[in-house]
Amino acid sequence: MPETLPPTQIRWNAIARGVFVYAIELVAILIAAVTAFLLRFDFSIPALYIPVLGTAILVWAPVKLASFKLLGLDRRWARYASMSDLMRVAASNLVGSFAGFLILFGFGRMVPRSIYAIDLLLCLMIMAGMRVTVRLLTDLAKPKPTTKESARKTIIYGAGDAGAALLRDIEQNHALPYSVVGFVDDSPRKHGLILQGVTVLGTGTELAWIARNQQVDMILIAVPSASGMQMRRVLEACATAGVPYKTIPGLAERMEGGGLAGQIRDVGVEDLLGRSPANLEHERISLTLSDQVVLVTGAAGSIGSEICRQVAKFKPKLIIGFDIAESPMFYLEQDLRRMFPGLAFRPEIGSIQNAERLHEAFAAFGPTVVYHAAAYKHVPLMEAHAFEAVENNVFGTLNVVQTARHFGVREFVMISSDKAVRPANIMGATKRIAELVVRSLQPAGSRYVSVRFGNVLGSNGSVVPVFKEQIARGGPVTVTHPAMSRYFMTIPEACQLVLQASTMGHGGEIFVLDMGEPVKIVDLARNLILLSGLRPDHDIRIEFTGARPGEKLTEELSVLEEGLLKTHHEKVRVFSGLAPEWAQMETSLQDLRNACRTRGLMELLDGMRNIVPEYEPSEKLAGRARKTGETPWSEAI
Repeated sequence: MPETLPPTQIRWNAIARGVFVYAIELVAILIAAVTAFLLRFDFSIPALYIPVLGTAILVWAPVKLASFKLLGLDRRWARYASMSDLMRVAASNLVGSFAGFLILFGFGRMVPRSIYAIDLLLCLMIMAGMRVTVRLLTDLAKPKPTTKESARKTIIYGAGDAGAALLRDIEQNHALPYSVVGFVDDSPRKHGLILQGVTVLGTGTELAWIARNQQVDMILIAVPSASGMQMRRVLEACATAGVPYKTIPGLAERMEGGGLAGQIRDVGVEDLLGRSPANLEHERISLTLSDQVVLVTGAAGSIGSEICRQVAKFKPKLIIGFDIAESPMFYLEQDLRRMFPGLAFRPEIGSIQNAERLHEAFAAFGPTVVYHAAAYKHVPLMEAHAFEAVENNVFGTLNVVQTARHFGVREFVMISSDKAVRPANIMGATKRIAELVVRSLQPAGSRYVSVRFGNVLGSNGSVVPVFKEQIARGGPVTVTHPAMSRYFMTIPEACQLVLQASTMGHGGEIFVLDMGEPVKIVDLARNLILLSGLRPDHDIRIEFTGARPGEKLTEELSVLEEGLLKTHHEKVRVFSGLAPEWAQMETSLQDLRNACRTRGLMELLDGMRNIVPEYEPSEKLAGRARKTGETPWSEAI
């Protein structure tokens, strides 16, 4: 371990360094001033101007030193001089020279005007030159990296700012196992250009030939702003080259600080979405969450756990994780304690179907903000368990909302789904009813809203884990229909926008997140096969199995009966419309409760259609209802 110096020694070292820096700067000021006078008078200063020179030095020295101090030049190490440092040197010299001009002019000292310009340029050149020289000597003095057998011959795909920054990081960190032999860029105009001593060898279409010619072992993709389509082309070029590849984070997940080389990772399916980063109103969100007690239902799930992580960044007083899943809750607690050591997190085991348990948790901790993410969401599974879906998604939500109202929760956000739009399945219909429950129970002076979005990559209900498992088994990858498409976004982006939406509106709104363009499921399957280093339809077969009961070929995020309005945030829209009267909702919900108690499937479907007229049950579910001996479905509607 390095030796720790006593505080007194540290102070003296700082003072000594400051004195040295000021001495160097003073010498530069003196040289510039004298040289400026010599140049102005052809190296023969008239006796008349000797006193003027003395006065100028007496003024310029303290004024310029004060200017350098004000702009922090004494705190910037010359060995790490950058363009921003040189800009600051220029600004501080300009400020110092102008202040010196005002003072000398006020004293009536007639310094020739050309001397001011010459002195400014000379002082700037001397101080910038010193920094560049120190930086150059420091770089030259660094030990040259020795070529290691383990170093991989590498091509950087992308000769832009990110590619140049990545190359710089790799060259400065000799421990990284990469030896960059060239760039590849899709812009033909960059072919043959040299960046930091490394040549752009060609375009992506030539990558396979370049990789063979250069005997490349690795491709590092540095195109963080690429769209989804551009990223897929890059991926196909890398797959054709048959060389392992990695990437740096996109703009939406770029870490603050640190070099890009330290963030190199495998290409993920989220890179193929090409989504722009979500611009959050951090101050507004902080006003909602900072020093508050926040309760998250379904906290152990993929969405709920990420909401906990995002909320933790805004320093709440306490986060209460409420979930019935014991083991995932245990791992969430461990994860949060590792990521946020100072966070107060309280795991609470319980079901949202148990109103008494919810009452206990709310009474014990008094949350002021609630994110309701607990739900059953697997479409085919809920088609087979309609009563359980209603009991959890509808009456569980009712329990949470009524408990929140009872304890005066001021901010309530329910996570909804695009499947709530013109629902064709039980899961979507229950989510639509849950939205109406939240709207009809909107308390005065509080903000109870729903946030609707589509599929989330990597969530427990996502198709991605299923595809990955099928690929790992050697296939086939099963897709229901060639035209099947869905909206996708990443878990962090979805949860960030949920936090953003929770600060908006007056209560009762249904917010809809911008999901971008829909993605064909078959294209998603092909991309996942490519990411696994395999070839679709060659190494892994894609098999179409037919649409399942309750599935749509495409999902919608709005309905014509609802008014879609823009908000001040580009990625959040809002639906306006009349909220149902609670008395009417209460009667309809009682019919659903009776149907669940008697296990009458036809009664259940009738009750759901009464609340959500646009709900169209699947033929398979309608057939099951007919077999129960109830009124035939065709007569019931």
